[in-house]
Amino acid sequence: MIDILDAPDHVFAVRFVGALTGNDFDLMKREIEARIARHGRVGVAADLTELSGLTPQALLKDLRYNIEKLGHWDQFPREAVITQRSWIAAVTEAVHPFVPKVEVRAFRPEQRDEAIAWAGDFLPGAA
Repeated sequence: MIDILDAPDHVFAVRFVGALTGNDFDLMKREIEARIARHGRVGVAADLTELSGLTPQALLKDLRYNIEKLGHWDQFPREAVITQRSWIAAVTEAVHPFVPKVEVRAFRPEQRDEAIAWAGDFLPGAA
């Protein structure tokens, strides 16, 4: 299940609860693409503290969407990952140098508001 969090319109802030399903992924994609259509670029804040996994369908849809977005990563200037798991934070920070045009940063659960603010701290529409 996903819970879309309050955030500025140029930020897609989401909390995952349980296992992410294909239907959850479809809803996320619609929300993200609508924000891109309105603003050109979208910050993302993903709260993974209650995520327990992904269904195979969600995983395939996620991979397909990431392939579609190759060459368009500038549409996501900042991505905040909220987690209490140190290994996820470490992977997040390690991946950052390999994702062109995207700043990626890990935050602790108590920093969720800061993560959402950070994800939106860019000029919408400006690439």
